[in-house]
Amino acid sequence: MNNPYQTPQADLETQMSSSEYAGFWIRFGAMFIDSLLLMLITLPLMYMLYGVAAFNGEKFVQGPGDVLITYVFPIVATVLFWKYLAATPGKILLNMKIVSAEDGSPPSTAQFIIRYLGYIPSTLVIFLGFIWVGFDKRKQSWHDKMAKTVVVRTK
Repeated sequence: MNNPYQTPQADLETQMSSSEYAGFWIRFGAMFIDSLLLMLITLPLMYMLYGVAAFNGEKFVQGPGDVLITYVFPIVATVLFWKYLAATPGKILLNMKIVSAEDGSPPSTAQFIIRYLGYIPSTLVIFLGFIWVGFDKRKQSWHDKMAKTVVVRTK
């Protein structure tokens, strides 16, 4: 019988013990895999469009192709992976997925967009938003907290 005084958060905590939350190092590994895959796609495209000038650092943005390849493509690809698979390729390979922190259901598209935008403050303050995963009881980064999501291990 359910306890009528138990909050939905307490019920979720019962359902998902802290050992099921994905911690710092496994999430770092997923991010590393995702970064490598992204570089395998974007670096050759940048070279094809701009040659070695794409990598000499003389200009911050080489042109419209640079904006599409370096900024728009990663954002769109990441949010689409999250929306349709609840994970990026790195998270999939390491058996993780993103769920709503409130009830463990799939997050909404708005939550995923907020989560991605949350990368900005997570990064700007000396990556403290990412490091926070190592100290948080639910292993939430700042962008997870902003979007009300958690990353969990899958079986």
